[in-house]
Amino acid sequence: MHVRKTLRRTGHTLAHGTFEACETVYICSAGCTTEGAAAPSPVKPHDQRTKPTTVQALTHRSEALAGLLLPRRTVGYDILVHVGLQRYVHRQQREQICDGLKRDYGISLSTGQVSILHHDFLIYLEALHHLRAPRLREVLARDGGYPLHIDATGEAGRGTLLVALAGWRGWVLGSWKLDTERADAILPRLRSAVARFGAPCAVMRDLGRAVIEAAGALVETLGGDIPVLGCHFHFLRDVGKDLLTESHDTLRALFRRFKIRPGLRAIARDLNRQLGPGIEAARGKVEGWLADPSMGYQLPSGTTGLAAVRAIAQWVLNYKTDGNDEGFPFDLPYLDFQHRSSHALRATEAFLRSPHPDRQVLRLVERLHRTLEPVRGEVPFARTTHVLESRARLFGELRQALRLRTKADVALPSERATPAELAQLQNIERSIKRLTTSLRTRRPQRGPAKDMRDAIDLVLDHLERHGPSLFGHLISLPEAAGGGARLVARTNLALEGFFGAMMHAERRRSGRKHLGQDLEHLPGGAPLAQNLTCPDYVEIVCGSLDKLPEAFAQLDAADRRFALPVRNRAAPKEFNDVAGSSLPRADRAIVRSEKLEQRIRDAARSRAPRRQPTRNGALARAQ
Repeated sequence: MHVRKTLRRTGHTLAHGTFEACETVYICSAGCTTEGAAAPSPVKPHDQRTKPTTVQALTHRSEALAGLLLPRRTVGYDILVHVGLQRYVHRQQREQICDGLKRDYGISLSTGQVSILHHDFLIYLEALHHLRAPRLREVLARDGGYPLHIDATGEAGRGTLLVALAGWRGWVLGSWKLDTERADAILPRLRSAVARFGAPCAVMRDLGRAVIEAAGALVETLGGDIPVLGCHFHFLRDVGKDLLTESHDTLRALFRRFKIRPGLRAIARDLNRQLGPGIEAARGKVEGWLADPSMGYQLPSGTTGLAAVRAIAQWVLNYKTDGNDEGFPFDLPYLDFQHRSSHALRATEAFLRSPHPDRQVLRLVERLHRTLEPVRGEVPFARTTHVLESRARLFGELRQALRLRTKADVALPSERATPAELAQLQNIERSIKRLTTSLRTRRPQRGPAKDMRDAIDLVLDHLERHGPSLFGHLISLPEAAGGGARLVARTNLALEGFFGAMMHAERRRSGRKHLGQDLEHLPGGAPLAQNLTCPDYVEIVCGSLDKLPEAFAQLDAADRRFALPVRNRAAPKEFNDVAGSSLPRADRAIVRSEKLEQRIRDAARSRAPRRQPTRNGALARAQ
């Protein structure tokens, strides 16, 4: 080897800060090429009939420097890892990442460089994930397989993100961006995950049509003996929405029509102004009135009476605390509002049975009574409340049969199925069968109970369509995995919680409530970064997070002419999707351009001769 040239490169790494490296490049004196043969003598292009191929001379560069800096870049692999972790694991903004690098390491990067680095980080991480797939597959096989949890998320129809999760390990096996949630787009991605990590022992999915079709087609190609399970939480939520949405929306419209909540707020606001600085002392007197049982159904006089009326109005407005913070349809806030309003209305009538000596307190109680009086109406309120209560009781029966109370009650299955878990699963299956038989017996055949008949038919229809996918969670483990049995989680809440935490972190990072634009620009491989919070995954992939830069450098060791992201841009796409009916981001520049609009308007105003339609409706050809 002879010295070919000497280069000076400026580099930035967390370990060394900003430095200048002097690198000596060596070349083979025999003229060997990268393929191991002697380099041919140069031939001019006009001396041969075909275009000459480019031959790379055999050179040798510093391996130490190659393990520190990205090809043709001045930043190191450790900075790449640091930026990626701060962006996708700790959810920091670009400015925060820049400030942290400057403060802790004395390295100055622009926000644009940070954007490029955290996108490149995901490309390296996805490549490493695929490279270590055989090792991950072996670990999953030793577990007895893995339940494949699949779900997609998005916001306002934008940024659809599909994730495949190994349920027992909690590893993200794959994540992809979709134009829209379609079965023909989901299926090839699931097949690619199965090809890398092996066939799952079960598939857990929600009740979306596209996911159901894709999961069924996947299992059919794998032999058809893999159970496809429906999420109990999604099933219960779908039944609840179909049962309760119409009545609950009607009740909400009635409260808005009669302006009950604004009226209660006006009473509380006027009393706040009237009490003024004495509100603190009035609170203490109200507590004394509440502690005195001798007062009975009599309100106190003076400021204490005013503060008591204010407390009653605030109690009604605090109706949301009657729920369990589970969201609709598990919580029915306007039904709780109706119940509190009815109780407060009867309480004011009890206070008005005897004349109150304080005219000011009396007028306020009468005002509160007038505000709440519409909830007593038979036609607008009582009938809607009766329908909603009867349907809520039916929904409660189904919820009790599934033993699904709150999200916190749904625990992950243990390493081996315990007798308590097996007994619970058997009890749930028996309860669903008993409920189905009971509903068919209780169903009114005719008469005025049309609403209850429709409600029972709705529940029975859901049970008939999704009942077979609600059971089959017991998975027998092979002898190589220790034998026995293990349970698959009854819900897809592992992925729901994953998406919820990701959305919450993105909202905190961006400060935006609606994340449609953020999700649209979020790379498809972003969920893979959460695997780096799993110690078992990190140990298999790279040993430790400190060795992740070294693992990334190994991905470029075979070809350092360009960095991996540059080489990936020239590689063919893994999936060739057919564009759906939604408007992709790539088409918006054309569709929303002024030139296209002007071209259409000019053509519409033109006086070109029209073609005559034929009998079958097609346009006749011009002669």
